[in-house]
Amino acid sequence: NTTESAVTVETLDDVPEHVLRGLPEDVRLFPSAVDKTRLGVWATKSILKGKKFGPFVGDKKKRSQV
Repeated sequence: NTTESAVTVETLDDVPEHVLRGLPEDVRLFPSAVDKTRLGVWATKSILKGKKFGPFVGDKKKRSQV
């Protein structure tokens, strides 16, 4: 007997609207290359070093906390 486990796959419907609105023009959400059940952030063209985008929603952490 083989036991199949239910796998939940993240979709764009699972992403809060404020996240989608905050994505830069050249960034998209597609299936992750690391975990196929999750969405990953993909650039549609090169992003220059130091480029900032947002808004950031959440709690900022010190490097030692992450």
